[in-house]
Amino acid sequence: MPGSRRRPLPEVKPGLRMAAMAARRAVPGVRGMAAMRKCTALRSRSCLVTFRTLYSAVHDPNEKTFEKILIANRGEIACRVIKTCKKMGIQTVAVHSDVDSSAVHVKMADEAVCVGPAPTSKSYLNMDAIMDAINSTGAQAVHPGYGFLSENKEFARRLAAAGVIFIGPDTHAIQAMGDKIESKLLAKNAKVNTIPGFDGVVKDADEAVRIAREIGYPVMIKASAGGGGKGMRIAWSDEETREGFRFSSQEAASSFGDDRLLIEKFIDNPRHIEIQVLADKQGNALWLNERECSIQRRNQKVVEEAPSTFLDPKTRRAMGEQAVALANAVGYSSAGTVEFLVDSKKNFYFLEMNTRLQVEHPITECITGLDLVQEMIRVAKGYPLRHKQADIPINGWAVECRVYAEDPYKSFGLPSVGRLGQYQEPLHVPGVRVDSGIQEGSDISIYYDPMISKLVTHGSNRAEALQRMEEALDNYVIRGVTHNISLLREVIINPHFISGDITTKFLPDMYPDGFKGHSLTDPEKRDLLAIAASLYVAVLMRSQRFLENPRVPIAKSSMKNIELSGRLNGQEHSITVSITGSIFSVEVDGMKLNVASEWNLASPLFSVTVDGTVRTIQCLHRDAAGNLSIQFLGTVYKLQILTKLATELSKYMLEKVAEDTSSILRSPMPGTVVAVSVKPGDVVSEGQEICVIEAMKMQNSMSAAKTAKVKSVHCTAGETVGEGDILVELE
Repeated sequence: MPGSRRRPLPEVKPGLRMAAMAARRAVPGVRGMAAMRKCTALRSRSCLVTFRTLYSAVHDPNEKTFEKILIANRGEIACRVIKTCKKMGIQTVAVHSDVDSSAVHVKMADEAVCVGPAPTSKSYLNMDAIMDAINSTGAQAVHPGYGFLSENKEFARRLAAAGVIFIGPDTHAIQAMGDKIESKLLAKNAKVNTIPGFDGVVKDADEAVRIAREIGYPVMIKASAGGGGKGMRIAWSDEETREGFRFSSQEAASSFGDDRLLIEKFIDNPRHIEIQVLADKQGNALWLNERECSIQRRNQKVVEEAPSTFLDPKTRRAMGEQAVALANAVGYSSAGTVEFLVDSKKNFYFLEMNTRLQVEHPITECITGLDLVQEMIRVAKGYPLRHKQADIPINGWAVECRVYAEDPYKSFGLPSVGRLGQYQEPLHVPGVRVDSGIQEGSDISIYYDPMISKLVTHGSNRAEALQRMEEALDNYVIRGVTHNISLLREVIINPHFISGDITTKFLPDMYPDGFKGHSLTDPEKRDLLAIAASLYVAVLMRSQRFLENPRVPIAKSSMKNIELSGRLNGQEHSITVSITGSIFSVEVDGMKLNVASEWNLASPLFSVTVDGTVRTIQCLHRDAAGNLSIQFLGTVYKLQILTKLATELSKYMLEKVAEDTSSILRSPMPGTVVAVSVKPGDVVSEGQEICVIEAMKMQNSMSAAKTAKVKSVHCTAGETVGEGDILVELE
């Protein structure tokens, strides 16, 4: 119930039997729950070391800050703040909704307070409940993270009135920079480059069309109080302007409680590059280099890196100095980010300033060695900055991939919900940092952002950072929800990305027909078939072992000329396997390959060497009918490996008739029905809007696949629907 408090139990992951076995191996001579507690402590210290080694910030224990901080957030950012607080010896208070009562950030904190039910408006945006939590726990300061109340001037005002320190800028800066109209005027006065556009509030759709025509298409319609890509639409015509005005105002009201919009010129093919700033209350301000954030979908960032391949020292300095000038003009103190659009000629234009800790701050920490959360806490306490501009380095290269519970094959990422049945972070890969707020057994729900983690790699140069990211993505185990690792991996190996030839239109330009996964070359197909056949035979060998004989890993054996048939992407392939010791000699369509692996069938990961090339794969599914689902090069492929006889007999099996989807509109994601535009008997045209689904605060228009009469409507406004639920049937 709201207001309830408890001290969380030590974190114990699901799967007690496996955990106890792992603990006994990790801590010899200790058994049972004692071993698990000891092992959990070792693992926690190991994870913290991994987290810290990617930046070199040091805390002075003699420097007194706060005794207790409340984190007004959830998920990975709450965990991130708690880690730095622990390093600084500060006690922490977590707030949570009722569905988050067992969340990782709740377990990490010293105290936890429930602030309401699942909907954000009743919990994480519930200022009254959060103020009560502050009063009841005696927290001296509040860190807001990002999102939720992080840029809410009323929340900052209430904290100030209560004598509680807001770890962020003052209310004046939040209001000035949080309002895109006011911030643009301030930027102009501070001699910061700005985008041409309309500086007032757009009243209605008709005025939006008039303004758009005056500016000239294309235009960007966006929420005045917005951020994170919500409440933003690009319009290329009057019709798209009217539609964009409607959706943007609704999303803005839902996400920020403020439906005001502005319109400005849309710069085609830009880069999105931002400057991290840090300022204290004594008037000192620094720019901490840039982050390249051009890889986006629906105006939300997907892959970021620091520094940018595009900027030269002169442009970097000019952008940094303008960012600091803006911060000084508004009297800014704390960490903040000034975002710019940069065209092909390196002209840059002010986009907005985020008066909070940015999602992608870890890559700045990696290349500068600063702990931005620590610096925010110091500034909030009144300490001056410890660094000068000349002290800020660019040490190596850092890349961040936002790992989401999303289906990248649907509009580059529609949300997926479910429980993480298996979860394993790739912390053994060198130079890896994972900022997450989940664990095995956690739920990804429709109520909150579907981010699983921020996967960060750091290297001495860009090539090393990208190579480590590729390895980390291959070794990341996520089961129970659909995730976007296939898309992330394809982005970082794309030749255009590697060469730095990117814009904010990267995804639609590279995948004009939508993302389809990795397209296998002929050698990659043979490698995959050889691996699948070897795995099939390894499973066959295990099934032939008897009790008291080793089954995991597979016992060494010798078998000759096992003839198989493999099916991949609708094509049949002839395969022959021979085994000598742990080496599988596989012939695929006449091409011979050597496959070596331990084939530990209890592990979710397999390290397989094919003709000297090491591949990391994951087997997501296998059954007695020879069906395999293998994650290979980031993408999941469905194969079938059978004996020659079984292949001949399978030809007589009936195939399932595919559903005619043109007459049925199904929900592509879990969400809430915002509006239904049709009723039975209506005639709809192809492409006409039928209903609107809101998922994770983003509104999506569902349209008819053909011109037809509406047969039945299966949803109503306000109803929650699941992925695949039938919304409307057409005749």
